[in-house]
Amino acid sequence: MGHRFNPAILREYDIRGIVGATLSAADAQALGRAFAAILARVGASGTRHRVAVGYDGRLTSPELEAALVDGLTAGGVDVVRIGRGPTPMLYFAAATLGVDGGLMVTGSHNPPDHNGFKMVLGGKPFYAEQIQELGRTAATLDPPSGRSGRVEEHAVADDYLARLARDYDEGRPLTVAWDPGNGATGEIVSRLIERLPGTHHLINAAIDGRFPAHHPDPTVPANLVQLQQEVARRGCDLGIAFDGDGDRIGVVDARGRILWGDQLMIVLARDVLKRHPGAPILADVKASDVLFAEIARAGGKPVMLPTGHSPIKAKLAELNAPLAGEMSGHIFFGDRWYGFDDAIYVAVRLLGILGRSDKSLVEMADELPTTFNTPELRLDCDEARKFAIVAEVAERLRRRGAEVIDIDGVRVKSSDGWWLVRASNTQAVIVARAESTTEAGLARLKGEIARELADSGLAAALD
Repeated sequence: MGHRFNPAILREYDIRGIVGATLSAADAQALGRAFAAILARVGASGTRHRVAVGYDGRLTSPELEAALVDGLTAGGVDVVRIGRGPTPMLYFAAATLGVDGGLMVTGSHNPPDHNGFKMVLGGKPFYAEQIQELGRTAATLDPPSGRSGRVEEHAVADDYLARLARDYDEGRPLTVAWDPGNGATGEIVSRLIERLPGTHHLINAAIDGRFPAHHPDPTVPANLVQLQQEVARRGCDLGIAFDGDGDRIGVVDARGRILWGDQLMIVLARDVLKRHPGAPILADVKASDVLFAEIARAGGKPVMLPTGHSPIKAKLAELNAPLAGEMSGHIFFGDRWYGFDDAIYVAVRLLGILGRSDKSLVEMADELPTTFNTPELRLDCDEARKFAIVAEVAERLRRRGAEVIDIDGVRVKSSDGWWLVRASNTQAVIVARAESTTEAGLARLKGEIARELADSGLAAALD
């Protein structure tokens, strides 16, 4: 009587699949009914529940959103439809509309034929075991009882836009290039820049689920080439890019250099710690040692966490931290914001910092300690082997007495610097990264990674 999802789509932080292959409208409808059933279990008896629902700009998102709403209402839940926009706009709706939860139809930064769902419940991220519970609940669903939730349309874009603009700190006007990458941020960013001082140049603003300009992932250097060209052509102070659903940011300075998530976090943390001295600042295990050192130097308490936007959001709330971030460009403000990852909001705060500073972003980047590091290396690995390989590497290192941090995969310190291998929670890959103070040291670290993976049967080219 119930519904069975393809187990591959029930991920650690969200639900994600290939439409027409592993994900369908029937899955969306069953998800709505299962989420409604979970709401009924956790809420007070007889309570009528309300959830907000939004969707991104992918071609399949309207169909999946309609099926999701059908499932929720069939489960007796009232639905507030906020329409098309970025995922953070859904998070904003869930935080401000007095609803019990929120569901976003989004494929995030994945290819055009992918789609999925991100969820919040009771103001907290819905992930990990909760997503597995959704699968179990869907498999045991009874036929619809005949209850029907109500549906209302509630446009939140104006309120969201006003709230974003409210936290801009007045300063000197800047010249900025923006690249929404044809993703779901295009309409909001187009309206936001009309409210900001300075000169703004916008490319790829039209929302188009085919992503004709480039893939919507700002952590891949090739996807920032257009932005770098626009910064150079227009003489901009910086360029800002977003992923497909607007919860991850990419930044380039006036010279076209990419500031990775951990480098951007240094700029943001120094500013936040002026108002919150001694506060914890959170970053994931892939972040540079430089970030943790600079947080401490600025008077903060650096906290290293496992990678993953959902657990980081949960820990930020638990510690009442003003700021957290990931190498992947998920950045979370507790200071003056709601604690969720919102790349547009991060852009607003960054522009305020630069506008108030007598230093340019180029100068700030130049002042960072010189390191030699790899980007995030994603090494294809059989899904069934990826966690075992990391465990084997960890065991060999412990037997040799290496200095290991194992909060998420294996992070190893040596005289040359540090290196990391971890199993991705969302893809059939092992993630590797290394950092040293010298080029020769980096080469040695990459050699160590390659040897350890080879000892577990994974041949890896790290160049």
